[in-house]
Amino acid sequence: MKSNIALIGFMGAGKSAVGRALASATKMDFIDLDTAIEEKAGKSVSEIFSSEGEAVFRRIETNVTTAAAGRQNTVIACGGGVVLDPANIEALRHNALIIYLAADPSVMLRRVLNSREKRPLLQIVDPAAAMEGLLKYREPLYESAADLIVNTTDLSIESVVQNILAEMRKDESYNIPKHD
Repeated sequence: MKSNIALIGFMGAGKSAVGRALASATKMDFIDLDTAIEEKAGKSVSEIFSSEGEAVFRRIETNVTTAAAGRQNTVIACGGGVVLDPANIEALRHNALIIYLAADPSVMLRRVLNSREKRPLLQIVDPAAAMEGLLKYREPLYESAADLIVNTTDLSIESVVQNILAEMRKDESYNIPKHD
């Protein structure tokens, strides 16, 4: 029986916001992997990318993902690139319902650009083109890893949570609290 929920998807899809709301609705713990990475490294994701590079960030991400995957009754908001290493998905799959939060690229770009958070992979002249290229590569990875896909484009956070809870009620293989 799986007791965790792992939210995957591209930056701006709503993983952190939905994750917090879903954890509250289910009375589960919540962990945001990017925050856990920052705590472990003692610096922001942007600082890790700029001072140590993406490879170091990905190593830390794999360690933090493996640790989070071993928890119980936890909603895990994964970073957008967690799917780049199959070991991350394998670790999550053992004890988590993996939910891909998808959204229209223009909506995700707007959310990211309106965020206070700096996204290292979009700190370039044409972030829309960068997003398009990254999505083209990552989307099949998200889809193949997912047990469930929820499009967040036109949904409120609460609507996304309610959709997830409704799907969870249909599948008894997940030992996840189903509170409303």
